Amino acid sequence: MELKDNYDRAFPYLRLSITDVCNFRCEYCLPDGYHCDSKPKFLDQDEIRRLVTAFAELGVWKIRLTGGEPSVRKDFTEITKLVSGIDGIDAMAFTTNGYRLKQNATTWYEAGMRRINVSIDSLNPEKFHEITGHNRLPEILEGVEKSLEIGYDSVKINVVLLKGLNDQELPDYLAYVKDRPITVRFIELMQTGDNLAYFKQRHLSADVIRQQLLDQGWVENIRENGAGPAVNFTHPDYQGAIGLIAPYSKDFCTNCNRLRVTATGDLRLCLFGDVGVPLRDLLARDDQKEALQMRIMKQLNYKKSSHFLADGNTGILPNLSATGG
Repeated sequence: MELKDNYDRAFPYLRLSITDVCNFRCEYCLPDGYHCDSKPKFLDQDEIRRLVTAFAELGVWKIRLTGGEPSVRKDFTEITKLVSGIDGIDAMAFTTNGYRLKQNATTWYEAGMRRINVSIDSLNPEKFHEITGHNRLPEILEGVEKSLEIGYDSVKINVVLLKGLNDQELPDYLAYVKDRPITVRFIELMQTGDNLAYFKQRHLSADVIRQQLLDQGWVENIRENGAGPAVNFTHPDYQGAIGLIAPYSKDFCTNCNRLRVTATGDLRLCLFGDVGVPLRDLLARDDQKEALQMRIMKQLNYKKSSHFLADGNTGILPNLSATGG
């Protein structure tokens, strides 16, 4: 069985948020830190097991755990082991700010994690502190090195491209991947419900990086099956690669292959969609699986051909921590 929408796009990839709590204060996402009026009740392990099992039976084979910062959950290792052990799940990944990576890279690998994306918005310690609110760059980089030593299948670094802050750092990242099998992905800043002024100040097209890469002999690669939205570039003199994620580019949504579920159990057909479809009422018992799968498949009929970011429509997304980006 395969999840497909009306545009014949298949969805083997689920991004599952397990918390919207984050301990960083990245100025493009949560500049004032995480705040919540009431303590949210995130999906528990039984609900996660039922959810992922239902998706796996519908053809999903890649799971990415996201947040907020997913590793703030005390049961993150248990969740990793649970999800990686579900029949049909062949690729286990997560996105992290890396603050616990150095101490836990081995534990998470042993639990079944195989792919890691680490957010490092600058290789300059002062700029990193300015952007994230934390002085943790050295220990995070040590965690990346630890992950390489252990032998994770994929280690990537995410960099939100910010005009006037880190847009001159391409040479630093190129030097970093020269002898490391790491993909650095530059991600265009995206407008959300609460960052319009910041977006206007800091947004920069990824074409700036693209042209610099082409001028230096980098070559665009063919997109792999099940891959995320990045366009990847390689160079024969470099062990690593550079990726560009440009949501404002033409045809960005043509190859969409992922769905999202929030930490409280809402299905999001698009990161910038207008509605969230509740699934949690069907996660209480194992015998609700068929109804859950029918609801998921029905909703794909309403998935649109594209987001409407170019029109300033950010949907119901208040900030990137709310759905895991």
